[in-house]
Amino acid sequence: MNKNQLAAKIWESANKMRSSIEANEYKDYILGFIFYKYLSEKEERWLLRRDYTPEDIREYVNEEDPETVQSAQQSLGYFIAYKDLFSTWIGMGFDFSVDNVRTALSSFSRLISESHKKVFEGIFTTLETGLSKLGRDNRTQTKAVQDLIHLINDIPVGNYDVLGFIYEYLIEKFASNAGKKAGEFYTPHEVSVLMSEIVADHLQDRSEIRIYDPTSGSGSLLLNIGHAIAKYMDDPNRIRYYAQELKANTYNLTRMNLVMRGILPDNIVTRNGDTLEDDWPYFDETDPAATYEPLYVDAVVSNPPYSQPWDPSGKENDPRFARYGLAPKSKADYAFLLHELYHLKPDGIMTIVLPHGVLFRGGEEGEIRKNLIEQNNIDAIIGLPANIFYGTGIPTIIMVLRQKRENTDILIVDASKGFEKVGKSNCLRACDIRKIVDTVTGRLDIEKYSRKISREEIRQNDYNLNIPRYVDSSEEAETWDLYASMFGGIPETELSCMQEYWRNFPTLKSELFDTDGNYANLKTSDIKKTIMENADVKTFISRYRNVFADFSRELEAKLIDQAETVSAAKEKDQITGDLFRRFSSIPLVDEYAAYELFSDGFTEISGDLELIQAEGIACVKQVDPNMVLKKKNGRDQEVQDGWKGHVLPFELVQKTLLQEELKTIQEKENRLQEIPSEYTSLIDEMSEDDKEAASDALNDDNDAFVMKNVKRIVKELKQDGSEDALALASVLGKAEALSKEEKELKSGVKKETEVLHLKTKEVIESLNGDQVRTLLQKKWVQPICDGIDALPEELLSDFAKQIQALTEKYDDTLEDIENEIQETERNLANMLSELTGDEFDMAGIRQLQKMLGGEA
Repeated sequence: MNKNQLAAKIWESANKMRSSIEANEYKDYILGFIFYKYLSEKEERWLLRRDYTPEDIREYVNEEDPETVQSAQQSLGYFIAYKDLFSTWIGMGFDFSVDNVRTALSSFSRLISESHKKVFEGIFTTLETGLSKLGRDNRTQTKAVQDLIHLINDIPVGNYDVLGFIYEYLIEKFASNAGKKAGEFYTPHEVSVLMSEIVADHLQDRSEIRIYDPTSGSGSLLLNIGHAIAKYMDDPNRIRYYAQELKANTYNLTRMNLVMRGILPDNIVTRNGDTLEDDWPYFDETDPAATYEPLYVDAVVSNPPYSQPWDPSGKENDPRFARYGLAPKSKADYAFLLHELYHLKPDGIMTIVLPHGVLFRGGEEGEIRKNLIEQNNIDAIIGLPANIFYGTGIPTIIMVLRQKRENTDILIVDASKGFEKVGKSNCLRACDIRKIVDTVTGRLDIEKYSRKISREEIRQNDYNLNIPRYVDSSEEAETWDLYASMFGGIPETELSCMQEYWRNFPTLKSELFDTDGNYANLKTSDIKKTIMENADVKTFISRYRNVFADFSRELEAKLIDQAETVSAAKEKDQITGDLFRRFSSIPLVDEYAAYELFSDGFTEISGDLELIQAEGIACVKQVDPNMVLKKKNGRDQEVQDGWKGHVLPFELVQKTLLQEELKTIQEKENRLQEIPSEYTSLIDEMSEDDKEAASDALNDDNDAFVMKNVKRIVKELKQDGSEDALALASVLGKAEALSKEEKELKSGVKKETEVLHLKTKEVIESLNGDQVRTLLQKKWVQPICDGIDALPEELLSDFAKQIQALTEKYDDTLEDIENEIQETERNLANMLSELTGDEFDMAGIRQLQKMLGGEA
């Protein structure tokens, strides 16, 4: 399975296993064991490269062999004896105990080399102290740990990309279950990617880069920046990572995450401490003079705790704050911002997540904001959707700052409307991220989305940067034309809102409407048909098709033909660039909608490419056991339930290469879906007397047959011999025949499905090269191209609905409504005159007739 499938499988099992343990705590245990597995296997690979055999490792890798211990410490920074290796735990079976883990973790801490203490010291403290929470006694703790280590044993820790993805996936899933505590350790991946792409664009020409996160959490922000920048660098080892985190268990997550991504220990500089109280330690305490080095970095990125109290006393002369002012003690937002800005190189860039209030709150914050504006540090402000961070629904922003800038304006982006709902949270889509990045890096003015604001305009607004003051992204309020409401017709002023369509389709408006210059009337009964048959529209669609005529072949050449060698990340960027270039000559269609289709499809493609590049193209013809969880002896166990394609879904192969077999099964399934309605029709044919006579043949509600009794009752009715009895026997006989047909169909579908399943397995395993290419094209390329191909028609369908809605808006004039009301009143009055009753009833009716305008 690819990394997405493996991560999902591990999460599902881990979430069940944690039982009553809080997600915020349980994550530390499972992630700690994943890290220990990583270190163990890294040492084993190192030993094997040094010509150790598995037998040598078993025999000599222990503390009694000082040469091996020292060599491992020098090369790896740590040493793990054979008895403490993760693989040894797995092989111990029933001899394993939680005490093996306690001993191993204690030994690891003792055997860290001096040169790597800052990277590894105390890194397993949270796991070590938390083992007792996994069960009430040694036996239950052992069982819980055994389940955990066997669960994560399938993770291929030698593949940094897969390991990092799974680690990040689990952190995100635990965060989504951790409530308010999630904010302590996790920034949503989409926000992290957004910030990283902005930073990477600014730094793309540099050969060496230092990046810093002063509130690092799990380290995901740093890693995503490193990943984004690495696309532009030949040597990712020229990126140095600085991280500081207050909470010890979260600090350990940062270090684990960085180490497991294959980052060299020399490029990892971390500190467990209070960022605002203790600025970055510029020197090694054991040798301050020789090791003093001020920290100035190329990029800072952070998601600090929002509006956290802090102690500003005595910090008036702190160089971090002296030029701008001290943040109020009730809200440290600007204290974090100024700390980060201080550590930024003159040509660096920083992005920081902050609560929306920093844009307009007064007092000390207002003064700091004024100084930042006047000293030209604020480059852009991005308003994010509400409820996008775990544990809080407050509105947030990303602020982009620099030490030195050529321009003096500030770009304001209101991206609060672009998201999708995922569970209880809002989530940025790939198209939302891409649009924000393009807008910020290109400093674009987009109506109702973004605008560059001059410093003078900001001064006139008393340095208030509240986004709605500058960018109005609200929907236009609906207006009603009084004349059109009274007399009908569509106002030209409202049709002019569709000017982009009229400009690109010059002949369309006259085919849809008659107009006198002020008001128009629809002259077609089929709006959609008129639009689609318009010559200008046809030319537009033809031109669109021509622009993308070779797009499918391009994707096939880049992704399928080079599947074993292509760099997925770099190729995605190149295809994205090509996609947007194609749209440069196409009006109306949203290029970001096309990008979303491509990006969603590429997620699956990259997972498949990962398998192909790790295992070879032959893996496309591989079939795996389909393992599912089933209850056995009171516990969930994995058992095989058929087969599944390693890369190719069975359903796709069947639709492509086994169409006849699939059609036969589908026809029988369709017939099965028809039978219930035929049962209902037969019951409807029966009179109440019939139902009474054949009561045992029906259930208590008389809406279903009881088949076990039908045959007997049919026999009894035939023996009766009367005309009514024979007619009823005929109805029940049809029901009996339907039941027989239904059973035969179900049996046939089951057998033929099993045969098709096994035949699909054989077909996949015997695919030739052309068939592999065809199936990959249908899985990877066709869904993307079909989606992009459908965009013009979706656009035009939406346009037709807009026109229909506008037509219906003024379809019924007020005069028509008034006449309809009067006619209804007259009819009701006439109907009342036909009623009879006593004198009091009639008096009431006469008064009601009078009110309705009829004769009293």
